[in-house]
Amino acid sequence: MRLLVTSLLLSLTLPVSAQIYQYKDANGNTVYTNQPPQGQDAEQVQLPPTNSVEMSTPKTTESPAPTEQASGLHYSTLTLTDLPSDEALRANNGSFSVGVQIKPKLSPSHRLRLLLDGQPHGQASSSSRLQVVNADRGEHSLAVEVLSGEQSIQQSSPVTFTVQRVNTQSPALKPKPQPTPKPKPAT
Repeated sequence: MRLLVTSLLLSLTLPVSAQIYQYKDANGNTVYTNQPPQGQDAEQVQLPPTNSVEMSTPKTTESPAPTEQASGLHYSTLTLTDLPSDEALRANNGSFSVGVQIKPKLSPSHRLRLLLDGQPHGQASSSSRLQVVNADRGEHSLAVEVLSGEQSIQQSSPVTFTVQRVNTQSPALKPKPQPTPKPKPAT
């Protein structure tokens, strides 16, 4: 039994192209090696071919579902509107709404959802007006995706914009101290 386990372990660790030799040592133990011993008769061990598995390519979910492609349900226009292009978006609480221009009209089985910085943002909706809630100040990317169930079937190009929020720690916003009036002299 020990011999079988040893030979199996040795066969697993050796490369496929290596030769394996078997011989008996001075104590009568069977020895397996990848180099024939000097001055001893060793017989070559023939191993069966190794198993191999073909790798399959994963299916991507970025393309529309086959039923949608076949029925021609894709949108020729899918863009965001109502975002400033050259200036910062002022939103002190980080919340604002954007419009979605979509042609042809959104299918009843589809929903729209925003992608803020590449991550889903908010609930999917059939409305062409979507809300961004509590976006941090700074630069962001925003896109809209069309969902069929939970699967994304189309996505708009991302739009980069900057959110400007008032910093409540700013010294300009702190009230200036009022000078204390001097007491009037007693007459």
